[in-house]
Amino acid sequence: MIDLRQLRDQPDVVRASQRARGDDPALVDAALEADSRRRAALTDFEGLRAEQKALGKQVAGAQGEEKAALLVRTKQLAQDVKARGAEADAAAAALDETLWRIPNVVGDGVPVGGEDDFVVLREEGRRRDFAAEGVTVRDHLEIGEALGAIDTERGAKVSGSRFYFLTGIGARLELAILNAAVDQAVAAGFTPMITPTLVKPEVMAGTGFLGAHADEVYRLEADDLYLTGTSEVALAGYHAGEILDLAAGPRRYAGWSACYRREAGSYGKDTRGIIRVHQFHKVEMFSYCREEDAETEHRRLLAWEEEMLTRAELPYRVIDTAAGDLGSSAARKFDCEAWLPSQERYLELTSTSNCTTFQARRLGTRERTASGETRPVATLNGTLGTTRWIVAILENHQQADGSVRVPEGLRGYLGGLEVLEPVTR
Repeated sequence: MIDLRQLRDQPDVVRASQRARGDDPALVDAALEADSRRRAALTDFEGLRAEQKALGKQVAGAQGEEKAALLVRTKQLAQDVKARGAEADAAAAALDETLWRIPNVVGDGVPVGGEDDFVVLREEGRRRDFAAEGVTVRDHLEIGEALGAIDTERGAKVSGSRFYFLTGIGARLELAILNAAVDQAVAAGFTPMITPTLVKPEVMAGTGFLGAHADEVYRLEADDLYLTGTSEVALAGYHAGEILDLAAGPRRYAGWSACYRREAGSYGKDTRGIIRVHQFHKVEMFSYCREEDAETEHRRLLAWEEEMLTRAELPYRVIDTAAGDLGSSAARKFDCEAWLPSQERYLELTSTSNCTTFQARRLGTRERTASGETRPVATLNGTLGTTRWIVAILENHQQADGSVRVPEGLRGYLGGLEVLEPVTR
């Protein structure tokens, strides 16, 4: 939820944010109008309540006709107080409903536009010249099947399209990626967490995942619970309704979980292999920090993501995501995209978002300042490793004989294996 004070003091900033996202700026005016009605009704309510209390004292000392007249006025005041109270409650409900529909205010410098309007900040690593090496490029599924690592045919048989089995070295490779991510997170001061993958509606809504992209989320109607698409959701709810002590610095958690996404609206996109699937595993960084430290913390999360990509020896680029592709909670988002040789394009592997105080306001997560006051904290998240990394590792490290070279940074997690060899069935 955006800061109501910012809405009042800087409505043009919020309107500009709405336009940059491609959202309706009229929501800003609707919220301001509801806020004005609420404050007017509250002023009237408080004035009538004060009169009601004063009149009660007069009634106690009055007699005869004067008392009768005061009692009539008292009865009318009671009705007026009730009516103004109901009016204030209705306006407050309308204000809350409108505020929950307004996404986070985009940060300074965020590119305007949609999915294709990102800005490339830099490119890192070296793309291999496979033709010069005499390597015929194969995609990750062909490589994975030859290694006995990926089985999408039986995944579809068991669960339907966009499901798969990771088998043999495929399962080990995923665990290597995720364990390396956890080790790196722990070394950076994160607390490792195995998180719930089912959450209550108020937690899912509080993190901003039940807005425009609610159709991406699996819901268990019989239990009124949602399957999470990232451990960010559970970690954002971990301190809901609490007051945190951040005097010693940010609180950082690294959540390992299965993730579930319906992939609604992605018909025909990345249907081959394990690029866009309904279930996968991920290690997600999550940070609670002071609002004024959020931008610096965001850069730290990005640096840790890049450290993991370097460990996997992947060529990648960093992009500044455009406003219309941020999602409702993020004020700014950086993606790291690895080069995908089989398609000659970049593929998102990590994403880190600065959600400022947006999620914390919805979930009631605050900090106590040095002066003893409380205020919302900032929340940030960032991917440190996920199943999709297998795609980039297999394709970028494939060799002419069908084997795959294991990046040095992952060999210790695979029993010292330097090369993944095709299997003979």
